[in-house]
Amino acid sequence: MKKNLIYYLIFLYSLKSFSQNPIIRNQFTADPSAHVFNGRVYVYPSHDIPVPEGKGLRKDWFCMEDYHVFSSHNLIDWVDHGVILTQYQVPWVDSTTFSFWAPDCIEKNGKYFFYFPALSLEKDSTGRKLFRIGVAIADKPEGPFTPLSEPIKGVVGIDPCVFIDKDGQAYLYWSLGNIYVAKLKENMTELATEPQIIANLPEKGLKEGPWVFHRNGIYYLTFPHVENQIERLEYAMGNNPMGPFKMAGVIMDESPMKCWTNHHSIIEYNNQWYLFYHQNALSPHFDKNRSICIDSLFFNADGTIQKVVPTNRGVGLSDPSKPIQIDRYSAISAKGVQIHFIDSLNPFEGWKASFSLNQAWLRYNNVDFANLKHQKITIRIRSLTGGKVDIYIANNKTTKKLKRIKVPKMRDWVLLSYKLAMSPSGISDLILKQSGEGFFEIDWIRFDSVGHHY
Repeated sequence: MKKNLIYYLIFLYSLKSFSQNPIIRNQFTADPSAHVFNGRVYVYPSHDIPVPEGKGLRKDWFCMEDYHVFSSHNLIDWVDHGVILTQYQVPWVDSTTFSFWAPDCIEKNGKYFFYFPALSLEKDSTGRKLFRIGVAIADKPEGPFTPLSEPIKGVVGIDPCVFIDKDGQAYLYWSLGNIYVAKLKENMTELATEPQIIANLPEKGLKEGPWVFHRNGIYYLTFPHVENQIERLEYAMGNNPMGPFKMAGVIMDESPMKCWTNHHSIIEYNNQWYLFYHQNALSPHFDKNRSICIDSLFFNADGTIQKVVPTNRGVGLSDPSKPIQIDRYSAISAKGVQIHFIDSLNPFEGWKASFSLNQAWLRYNNVDFANLKHQKITIRIRSLTGGKVDIYIANNKTTKKLKRIKVPKMRDWVLLSYKLAMSPSGISDLILKQSGEGFFEIDWIRFDSVGHHY
């Protein structure tokens, strides 16, 4: 029984991810649909996988066969609740196409409705298979979900988004060349009105992935759009969930990583707004394997949205008793520090920070030392030359040196632990700065209590 408990705890820990971007780092994820249910944030993404030999729509293309759901109470620790639906469970889906694309989920009357697009067995007059949108229903946000045997009648397209207005009326949005909207019946599985194209949006360039939300009397229609060569996130504003909308600006520019797609959602949680989106940080040379991220989002006084710049650091307060991935920095010196994969053949192992120049530095913000007595520091590091690294904590008022670590020469990764003369407190930034010559690589850093063993 004791052994089973240990295995269970290890299993639970393995489901955890961290607050830095990307937020999920043990599988590829894309198209995050985020919602707040019962005080927790749930994210329903697509699940990118390599194309199986001889299957999928075509080689080197998007390939998805199932959906997971992830949840968090703090936007830091993410739990993978496992597979909630596979293409093999849905009778109308052509499961040879691996086309379980961007989904959404909504709660109404104690039931959770999961909307998903897929290529169906149905064909149009030219013989091409049609993308349809299905519904699966559950009693809990993490499932299990049971799919209906037929897709929603009258809907052909992808990227479903469901919005429930303050009067309880639900709306379904989707895309296929244009962006469409229709009211849903009370059962949430049938259209109550005929689909209509949302007008006044850009006529040229691909539009897809609609996401609608309401704030201070304004309805926001947000969507990816190819204005130039790859997608950027844009938005329009209106006073009715069905429009008319007026184009208002750009939420996020084209990806600096050159990811051709971006797909997003926007929520408010604990009085802060957040943008969930994806990029290809874990697959820089193949942008069909993507990873979801979060950054804070802010509004101007007139309701317009301030542009969001993607970050490595992401959001949330980091727990110093867990490994802090400093390669997900919030600021970095112009020279002397580079970020690389620890293992280029296994990106899920994460990144490392390489220091090679005197006074080169890296800053990682918002570490929560409050109510904790950390008396020891542990660092995962390696160096072929040896060197020195100074570790500081900083806030708006002061910067204090915690420790100078003399890094010995070693070929392999090692854990080095040192007692601290002072115990950090409060919410502070962490700064690592090289002192003198040398070359060393750091994976993570952690603060422990003396006598605590891992």
